[in-house]
Amino acid sequence: MSRIRVKAGKKIYQIIKDGGFRFDAVSTYFGPAVGPRWLVASGFDLTLLKEGLLGRQKPVQLVGSSAGAFRFAAWIQPEAIQAYQKLIDSYISVEYTRRDTPTTALEKITGIVNAYLEDDALPFALASKQYRLVVLTARARGLVASENHWLQKTGLFTCLIFNYFNRNNIHKFAERVVFYNAAKPPAFCLKPYFRGAFVQLNEINFKYSILASGAIPLVIDGVRDIYGAPRGIYRDGGLIDYHLTHQYAARENEIVLFFHHQERIIPGWLDKSIKSRAPEPHTLNNVLMVFPSQNFVETLPGGKVPDRTDLVTLINDPATRIKNWRRAVELSAPLGEDFLEMVESGKIRDAVEKL
Repeated sequence: MSRIRVKAGKKIYQIIKDGGFRFDAVSTYFGPAVGPRWLVASGFDLTLLKEGLLGRQKPVQLVGSSAGAFRFAAWIQPEAIQAYQKLIDSYISVEYTRRDTPTTALEKITGIVNAYLEDDALPFALASKQYRLVVLTARARGLVASENHWLQKTGLFTCLIFNYFNRNNIHKFAERVVFYNAAKPPAFCLKPYFRGAFVQLNEINFKYSILASGAIPLVIDGVRDIYGAPRGIYRDGGLIDYHLTHQYAARENEIVLFFHHQERIIPGWLDKSIKSRAPEPHTLNNVLMVFPSQNFVETLPGGKVPDRTDLVTLINDPATRIKNWRRAVELSAPLGEDFLEMVESGKIRDAVEKL
């Protein structure tokens, strides 16, 4: 049985059925806000990096929120593969305790970021001609911006209720702020339906935008007043853009490649418990989603993809959690090669399913 499944939006599904898949048609590689679940994407990422399959003819957007932003920041480093491996090692190795607070948690993820992103390498990263990094963050509003635990919790609970009735209500509590590395803003930021602000990345705000994109509400302190961006407290981009919420393809036949850890696509962080909540249909038209099969997931430690619950259930046994996460990375290493074989053999035409 295959270790991966492939699903495509209606435009890309027909293109693949008619003629297969070409990496040069990929204009965007998207990375969702999924916490430790990103570890199963590591083998897929490293295969694409090692083979240099994206951005050969024109730059590819690397759009990421939270864990996705962490992943893609490594892609544009001078030694990208080594930087990515350092991210894996530092992310897995950091230990959390019951004594941790949002402040100490921010210090720890700052340590992760500093472990794989060197200040001296930022000019090189920002000058990348192959990749264009796009980081999704959320600038908190009202009580959601408070660092007082109970006030922030009250704000998030109110946001949860409003969001239940209409997803657009999320914008009353947080503003999307997109940090981008290009001469002009990404095309999706200029569409009529876009809501938010966009800010150009530079050497000063680069790391802060990455940190902000992963600053989980209530768990990690927000990042305040990022240089060049609207003043305020910045939190996890997944609050608004948890998985896929935009049509990132600028042209009809462009492909948005998306490695996910599961079959369901959830628009916002607060939509997880709303089973009917899904992305707008037009956002999926150009998407090609690759994700692990259930058979593969059952081979992982505990029969599941690593997630944040591991940090709680194994908080007194970090050695087991670290061992399990490293094993998940090892088992996920061939997923990229599986996809390449599927493409090169033409089997993708038979394997692709409709989103």
